[in-house]
Amino acid sequence: MKTLSLSPRDPDFVQNPYPAYAKVRADGPVLYWQDYGMLAAFDAATVQALLRDRSLGREPPVPHNYPAHLAAWAVTERNSMLELEPPRHTRLRGLVLRAFTSRRIAALRPDIEAVTAELIAKLPDEPFDLIPAFCTQLPVRIIARLLGVPENIWPDLLRWSNAMVAMYQTGRDRSIEVAANTAAVEFSAFLRAYIEQRRTTPADDLITHLIAAEEDGEKLDTDELIGTCILLLNAGHEATVHALGNSVKCLLEHQTPGAALAPENVAATVEELLRFDPPLHVFTRFAGQDMQIGEITLKAGEEIALVLGAAGRDPTAFADPDRFDPARPAKAHAAFGGGLHFCVGAPLARLEMQIALPALFAAMPEMQLAEAPRYADSYHFHKLDRLMVVR
Repeated sequence: MKTLSLSPRDPDFVQNPYPAYAKVRADGPVLYWQDYGMLAAFDAATVQALLRDRSLGREPPVPHNYPAHLAAWAVTERNSMLELEPPRHTRLRGLVLRAFTSRRIAALRPDIEAVTAELIAKLPDEPFDLIPAFCTQLPVRIIARLLGVPENIWPDLLRWSNAMVAMYQTGRDRSIEVAANTAAVEFSAFLRAYIEQRRTTPADDLITHLIAAEEDGEKLDTDELIGTCILLLNAGHEATVHALGNSVKCLLEHQTPGAALAPENVAATVEELLRFDPPLHVFTRFAGQDMQIGEITLKAGEEIALVLGAAGRDPTAFADPDRFDPARPAKAHAAFGGGLHFCVGAPLARLEMQIALPALFAAMPEMQLAEAPRYADSYHFHKLDRLMVVR
């Protein structure tokens, strides 16, 4: 079996992982990634096939035995549909989709437009960091409106989300774990009180609809409701923040013509942005049984990394994949995963990007980079440390 020795914290890799991906695809495309301690697939065909293979799942063969300092975190994980498989995943996802409908997402358009306009109006004339000023605030405030929690608590939501999501990054240590567990305690307590309030005083918000959602006589219990709300915030907010930042960087560096963000073209441009520089680069699965991947045997219980960021640059799937082309013919990519765990918030993320990017560039048509952007040491998330721009 071929092996790969490549630290995901190597500075050159952090700033531009795509040359390494190309080399690995030529050598592999499936290798044992020593730094991760598991097999990893880097080509589009294998990644797409494994995302849809029902013999692979998110649940480990032996449940995690979390230490005491992660007790609250463990409860949220055990009730997150991202970490579950059928039949429980089927029930949870079905109930969520009854509340998280395409109609409800489409109805958020005026909210997204309003928050976008408010944030743009506050942007300064001198050079500023677009990530906290715009990219971070938009999705977290929309999630607050969607859930129905007070929008003015968005700084708390952001703090909790950042602390909990850090658990999935390389370089995790005890301090990160303690911070994540504290965030889980605080966020869960807030949601528990808010859910009880909504049980007695319903409103037209997602939490109320999740409470009411029912399938075959089953409803979400309180821990499942909390886990679902936390997942919607963490997964939905985190990906969109980084997708917006990466997209603005890409559009500015390529001096993309304004026509790419015209109403008739913006959807295709957003898909190309997601393919070209996605916010999530790795998603892992466990094998439910022995399976062959080419000449390699993935044994039951073993974990494999699906490198989404590499799949989007595979020349066998996308012609001239290292070229950013907003007019590229539509073709499925893996930026939102696939199969049973395809991102439930993908339609909302797409809508936010399709509204926010044209509005931002229309308001600042001469926007330029004020310094060279730098990516954060946060793999397997691919996000910018900051994005300094000037009008």
